[in-house]
Amino acid sequence: MTEKIPAESSRLNPRSFAWFLSARCATIIAYQMVGVAVGWQVYDLTHRALDLGLVGLVQFIPSVLLVLVVGHAADRYDRRRLVSLAFLVESLALLALIAAILGRWVNRDLIFLFVFVVGIARAFEFTTMQTLVPSIVDREALPRALALNASVTQASIIIGPMLGGFIYVAGPAAVYGTSCSLLLFSAVVMCCIRIRRGIQRREQVILRTLFAGISFIRGRPVLFGAISFDLFAVLLGGATALLPVYARDILHTSPRGLGFLRAAPAVGAFAASVFLARHPPRRKIGKLMFAAVTWFGIGTIVFAVSTNFMLSFLSLVLLGCADMISVVIRASLVQLETPDEMRGRVSAVNSVFIGASNQLGEFESGLTAAWFGVVPAVLIGGLGTLAIVALWFFLFPELARRDRLQPGEA
Repeated sequence: MTEKIPAESSRLNPRSFAWFLSARCATIIAYQMVGVAVGWQVYDLTHRALDLGLVGLVQFIPSVLLVLVVGHAADRYDRRRLVSLAFLVESLALLALIAAILGRWVNRDLIFLFVFVVGIARAFEFTTMQTLVPSIVDREALPRALALNASVTQASIIIGPMLGGFIYVAGPAAVYGTSCSLLLFSAVVMCCIRIRRGIQRREQVILRTLFAGISFIRGRPVLFGAISFDLFAVLLGGATALLPVYARDILHTSPRGLGFLRAAPAVGAFAASVFLARHPPRRKIGKLMFAAVTWFGIGTIVFAVSTNFMLSFLSLVLLGCADMISVVIRASLVQLETPDEMRGRVSAVNSVFIGASNQLGEFESGLTAAWFGVVPAVLIGGLGTLAIVALWFFLFPELARRDRLQPGEA
């Protein structure tokens, strides 16, 4: 049973929040390091942009298949234990991949298999981690806590790819081994977190409760508009899957340069998250979200046509800054408008949307690159993002007019 904390400590549990951020930092660094190693290793084996897109698809499939199971698990069982177990499974998958590399029987399909296993564990971990912050801080502190969480996340995304690029000099096994150690550390740290809100009751598992998260989101136009807006914008505008191609064939750089390119969006996102942690959005959040996604599309277009490393880096920084503003607004809306007993199922649906925009977006980039070429694929994605901005402005006027995160907020 989830541990309950007395009401007087409910505003913020600094120690638990610090443990949470430590685990978050370690796991994001691990994932980013693995992303650099897998991307470079797969492209080195096949030299096909489509295979880079398939990496994203393989990661995305488990989140779709398990969305209902994951949401119910997060609402019924100890969330800390679920996350710790997911970290352990991911660590074992990386250990198996290391054994395959050292045994010299690794190939593209085997890498995809291990990525799929990690994707299964991540489906549980990613959804459940989203529900933990509201269990540590109260509603008034939530936007600031989410921004702090985003700051740590983005700082880790800056460190992870660069660290992965440096360690890759010693080979992919060294990257996977370091990542495995970080995941094991996070599994232990999660046990130190104390959760303020316990799970009050366990609903019977029937179709109505399984689909409750989907029904909840569809019944709230602002929430549905914000989540779907982020989905389609990043789905079309995502270019990270093609970074190994840009690094090797267009910008003519090394794995170290690829690490810097993968870190670039996080540099902008980190700067935005630090600002938002001190000055959380309070007014005209709908218009702010639309403006941020517009800049995301512009940054994607600039990156698409650039052949200069520094310009490409700066355009990715702009892209990351804009994306973070949108992410903080969306995450705050989801958490503030969702009751705790529904948070797992709603977060599971939200995770699928996020996964679709990231992993499925990587597949879309790889597929369109195979059809039209790398540069046209990214350019089409940026233009498509701007088209989504215009379309969503008319489809979800409630989102465009939304003034505050919480209706009636002073």
